[in-house]
Amino acid sequence: MTLALIDLLRTDLTAANYSVSALTGLWGMEADAALRRNQRVPARRALAALREKLGREEPTATLARLFVLGEPASRHDLDAALPLLEADGAEKLGLVTAVGEGDVLRPLLDLRPYSFIDAAGAGSWWIVSDLGELALGHPLGENHVLGVGGASLTLSGLIMPTPVESVLDLGTGCGIQAMHAARHADRVVATDISERALELAAINARLNGIDNVEFRLGSLYDPVVGERFDHIISNPPFVITPRVPGVPSYEYRDGGMVGDALVEAVVRGAAEHLTPGGVAQMLGNWEYRGSGDAFDRLSEWLDDTALDAWIVEREVQQPAQYAETWIRDGGTRPDTADFDRLYDAWLDDFADRAVARVGFGYLLLRRPAAGEPTLRRLERLPDALGHNAAGIGAHLAHCLAAHDWQAATDDAQLARATLTVASDVTEERHYWPGQDDPTLMTLHQGSGFGRSVPLTTPLAALVGACDGELAVGAIVGALAQLLEADEHALLVELLPQVRGLVSDGFLEVPAPAAAP
Repeated sequence: MTLALIDLLRTDLTAANYSVSALTGLWGMEADAALRRNQRVPARRALAALREKLGREEPTATLARLFVLGEPASRHDLDAALPLLEADGAEKLGLVTAVGEGDVLRPLLDLRPYSFIDAAGAGSWWIVSDLGELALGHPLGENHVLGVGGASLTLSGLIMPTPVESVLDLGTGCGIQAMHAARHADRVVATDISERALELAAINARLNGIDNVEFRLGSLYDPVVGERFDHIISNPPFVITPRVPGVPSYEYRDGGMVGDALVEAVVRGAAEHLTPGGVAQMLGNWEYRGSGDAFDRLSEWLDDTALDAWIVEREVQQPAQYAETWIRDGGTRPDTADFDRLYDAWLDDFADRAVARVGFGYLLLRRPAAGEPTLRRLERLPDALGHNAAGIGAHLAHCLAAHDWQAATDDAQLARATLTVASDVTEERHYWPGQDDPTLMTLHQGSGFGRSVPLTTPLAALVGACDGELAVGAIVGALAQLLEADEHALLVELLPQVRGLVSDGFLEVPAPAAAP
């Protein structure tokens, strides 16, 4: 019965054109921006104006009012908006409940459109989750199932789109990452400690016609003991939360461990659940304790795993800022006594471990297909990507392949290689007025992490000559003559820099020869 009702809902939502573009058309870009700030008044006013103009409630507006703004709607209007499912079916699915005599319905769940572009092309879904603070009017419940937030968008953009047989989505929540993974995997196993999250994730998969995801209940790797996967993805409940009475423990963000131990457990456990060559990608927090560097602690986690690792720290927060962010995230307002009480608990917790700062970023781990790990890269890229990570997954895959190529290529082979400048790379030069020679040269990357690399005169000349025709060694030889420099010394100076440009995607390596 439930599956049949979900299928009717899908048909009705399609017919109503319940989409991101349709909602923006209803209330405009300004109201869209206000909703992202958790303010619904501009959207409410736009819908009211539309109803007055038409003399009736437009079906898409009914759905938007009910499931996005979290406001009541009449049974008559919902019947019109969902003609196959009808209001009765929506009640049976747990989407709405009757108020008073039953002619007015209020939402029990958030149901909104979601659109994206990935390596497989453009896509659009509908995502069911729990009502947010805006609709509830009070702080979130501890078993709250979050919809598509900023962290979800970041991770979905980071996911490498390489086709694989199997994917594990650890801590699936509403199922959004599992659904994305289903586009490049034969099968997906999605786990969570929350039965409610798994129920809503299963609804989302069915609602969007996705049938290659299996849902399992359990903590961390417990549901997949003895299994290995080609790809592990996780937006784990990494938020550092005081373990004291009276502090809410939200299932969607709190794994029940002290400090950053949850992230450590996911990292350490990845190795035994990856196939050879398999990749794990996740988001996480890590603590800076005392005067120590968090990267030293991350390196300790990795030392026993025998995994390749590439970790990008995007942001660092002070304890006070971190506490404010996550107390407010739970729906507790700053002007309340509860906010101050929770604030004290967070600062006491950080003080107990001498936490000076908290880092946030992206972790990419890989089990070598053979031999020992060759990649251990921990770097700081402040504000890299923000919430706009669309397409970065393909860049990560390209960079991993480039790293593998240059790691397997000795200096003599690299000198014989012909390289080309990537199509998104530009060069910037600055001159003092009246001077012929530049005082500053910088190479910029238009995609990926948007890196910038300062250039010396020899490196700028080498990059400029990488057109796929001349070998690196031949270019260096010509430069040595031009600059009246020692060719061997110049080669020793430039080859490590060339390796870096290859690994970061500035220079592209020759494509593998096609099989005869």
